[in-house]
Formats: sequence, structure tokens, C-alpha cells
Amino acid sequence: MLKNILITIAVLLLLAVGWGYFELRSRGLMNEPVYDTVAPAIPELEHPAILVLHKTNGFVHKEGLPAAGAMLADLAEQQGWHIFQTDNAASHNAADLARFDVVVWNNTSGDILTPAQRADFRAWLEGGGRWLGLHAAGGDPSYDWQWYVDRLLGAQFIGHTMSPQFQDADVLSVDPSPLTRHLPSPWRVAAEEWYAFDRNPRETGSSILLAMDESSYDTEETFFPDASMPGEHPIAWTHPVGEGRVVYSAIGHTAATYALPAYQQFLVNAVDYLLERTP
Repeated sequence: MLKNILITIAVLLLLAVGWGYFELRSRGLMNEPVYDTVAPAIPELEHPAILVLHKTNGFVHKEGLPAAGAMLADLAEQQGWHIFQTDNAASHNAADLARFDVVVWNNTSGDILTPAQRADFRAWLEGGGRWLGLHAAGGDPSYDWQWYVDRLLGAQFIGHTMSPQFQDADVLSVDPSPLTRHLPSPWRVAAEEWYAFDRNPRETGSSILLAMDESSYDTEETFFPDASMPGEHPIAWTHPVGEGRVVYSAIGHTAATYALPAYQQFLVNAVDYLLERTP
């Protein structure tokens, strides 16, 4: 009897380990990074031209990433943007970047740029480029590129809700902004994963667009880092980088969130803001 129980437990453990390994590999968490060195063929685009990069060398958001890409394609058609989407980070070279008005990083993860691509992207942004980051673009627990954390993002991701992972929560419009004026405050968002960061980007010059009402959801963790922040808990913000400007939104793990008209309008407003068009 005891022997059968032990065998059953051993089989279940093996199955659990196997499933865990498969899940980690399928999500990109056990893969060696792959760097692109040959740029994709980019067609001639009218302006405003938007480059969307969805390269993943880390966690792969199998639901949110394609949903965001499809949403951006739909918005481009509605708004008159001319969009090129790729998972090839070699698109981040000086000549190709100069062809675009806005670059969007759609749930990118891991270390994705070579040193030369980093230098070209930084020069493009600091020279007047415009960047929009979605969710996982700021969701790695560590980065090899400190400039990306300190200057482009302005904060380091430290964890997200895990008990449960996906929760309804109230999002607050903070600073008066054309990006958020269409939103109620609080804005109730259902079944999302909520990030926390090691600092408030306001401390280094960001304007906070949206923040979490921590009283509206559970931030306590048992086996994972606390998902709360002292004081204000930003979830979307904007700031200048040299002559350029960035908008980052940590909202957007689930596919359903990209179908929300309110969130789609926020992203339309963000792109209009980056293009210096009145939303």
C-alpha cells in the first residue's frame, strides 16, 4: 500500500516537473537569447510611420502580445497611421529608425538589442524619437542595459500580483492630461496582472498618468515579492529623454484588456501625444 502511494507521488512529481519545464521553455524563460543582425525589408511608408517591435528573449506573453499587435493594426487603419510590425530587433539601426515617427515595444522581453543596436536606438530617441512601451517592455526583473531602466523606463519592475495573479482593480487618473481625460477615475479594470516597481518615476521627472488604488485589490504575497508600493503606485507615465519622449504603460497582460475601448483610446491618445497631435 505504502509502496503504491510513493509510486503515485513520484509519478505526479515527475509530471509536475515535466509540465513546469515545458511551460518555462514555451514561455521563453529557459532559452538562450537570440540576437538579430540582418534587418528586415521595410516597405516605404507614409507618415506618421510607426515601427512595432515584438521581440522576445524572455517571457512570451502568448495571449497579450498577439492581441496587442492585432489591436495596433486595427488602430492604425482607423487613425491613418502607417505601421510596420516585426520581431526582428535589427530593425533598430540608425537608417531604419530615422524612417519612423514612433517606435512601439509590444511586450518585448529579455535582452533583445546588440550593443550597436542599443547605441543607434538611444541616439534616435535622444535626438527626438518617440517611444511607447507596453506592459512586458518594462516587466523584466533585471536588465543588462542600465540606461534602459534609469532613463527610458525610469523604474525597475520588482513583481506583480500573484494571489491571485489576475484581479479586478481601480486605476486612478492622476495628472490632468489629454491622454487620460476620457477615463473615469477610478477606472475599474477587470482581471489584469498589476505590476509594482522599485521607485516612483515621478522622483526623476516623469509625469504620472495612471496610478493604482491599492485598496481595491490584494497586493500581499505569500511566496512572491510584495506587489505594493509605498505612497503613489504609478502604472503609466511619460517623460522626456533628451530631445525625445516616452510613454510607458504597465497595463496589458491579458488579451481582453486590449479589447477595452477605454484602453484603446488611451493608446490612441498616447500615440497622438507622441506625434504632437492634439488628441
